[in-house]
Amino acid sequence: MHQRVLIPNRGVIARRIVRACRKLGIQSVVCHSDLDAQTPAVEECDQAVRLPGYQAKDTYLNSHLVLETAKKCRADAIHPGYGFLAESSSFAEDVETAGISFIGPSSDWIKRMSVKTEARSSMSKLGIPVHEGSGLLQNEDCIRDFVGQVGLPIVLKPAAGGGGIGMFVVHEEDEIAIKFQQAQPLAKSGFADDSLYAEKYLSKPRHIEFQVVADGSDCSILGVRECSIQRRHQKLIEETPVPGDLDKQLADIEPQLTSAIRDYDSIGTVECLYDDGKLGFLEMNTRLQVEHGVTEEAHNVDLVALQVQISAGESLDSLDLGSEKPQQYAVEARLYAEDSERMLPSSGKLNVFRPVPFEGVRIEAGYRAGNYITPYYDPLLAKIIGTGSSREQAIARTAIALKAFEVEGVSTNSELLQNILGSEAFILGRIHTGLLEELHTRSSR
Repeated sequence: MHQRVLIPNRGVIARRIVRACRKLGIQSVVCHSDLDAQTPAVEECDQAVRLPGYQAKDTYLNSHLVLETAKKCRADAIHPGYGFLAESSSFAEDVETAGISFIGPSSDWIKRMSVKTEARSSMSKLGIPVHEGSGLLQNEDCIRDFVGQVGLPIVLKPAAGGGGIGMFVVHEEDEIAIKFQQAQPLAKSGFADDSLYAEKYLSKPRHIEFQVVADGSDCSILGVRECSIQRRHQKLIEETPVPGDLDKQLADIEPQLTSAIRDYDSIGTVECLYDDGKLGFLEMNTRLQVEHGVTEEAHNVDLVALQVQISAGESLDSLDLGSEKPQQYAVEARLYAEDSERMLPSSGKLNVFRPVPFEGVRIEAGYRAGNYITPYYDPLLAKIIGTGSSREQAIARTAIALKAFEVEGVSTNSELLQNILGSEAFILGRIHTGLLEELHTRSSR
């Protein structure tokens, strides 16, 4: 087992990894920027190390500095969390070359899935269904050719990244040039690569993902999550099990997925879109997901601990994989520092930051009162996960915990989340990726 794990990350996920390390008897070393020096993860870890500066490129994305810090701290493993360096194949390769364990999949697997067009092509060849998509787009004419094949609308996406960043929907042909010009620099700034590809745009699909646990020779699917409630293509509310009557269709594809990625060697997530009765591969995230907690609560498993143990060489048959089927319902809401109406980030000092404990509610918070929310990082404040013996109970517990969570000093999206959770469409499971826009349109009439 690892002895000392370096965590070059911040907020909610850094704190979560610290907790997993403590459970496993491993020392945790948290890297922090100057702006994060007083946050809970830094206070709770065994050792904190400063990364001078405040911008991500100088701190959490500075792979050379992170690796040198790991060597100086004599860390024998690095857990990147999610975001930042988590899906950088070059960083993972450098870590491996330095003789340090990268807590995640091998650099080969990250590389294989990091270019979305190649991942789609690879999975299609292995028999996994995919929705209509293009290859890499060299210029605007390539986009027009693709439109000629599938029609409008389409969506332009960064080929080297995900998470909803840098996506542009093209509804009219005269939008192609401007959307292409807008998308390229965002892809470059977000993923250091301006390559784009296109997909046929599905206006109201469901976003469904499979939790993968694998050790390089054995691969298992540990539950399925519904992640359709999104704003600007980024997730807001997730849950498991998936509502509705998709159980058979989801179960049927699981053997195909495990066969296609049978030599994968960590935890990961296969994301799909479900539209018009068809489930199609979207991408594979070769890392821990933000929404891993709903699977942990429903399946009674510690995915972060599993990820650490697998990287240390332990096999699945020696580990606690929890329950194969969900034992309860779990619903997660992401509390952001952003206003509920315009959904724009909010910065300031957290004069009050007071989560309230409730039975059947897990709260993962990345801040405490007195901390500052700045425009330099993702504005996620906390994740609220309600559980219950029924979906309705899990929804209610999440909504109540949100309402009781006191935050002063910045605006939050709490009201928006409560409105979604209380909407008839959500409660009845009539969910799709355009639901938030529909609810917003109705409320503004």
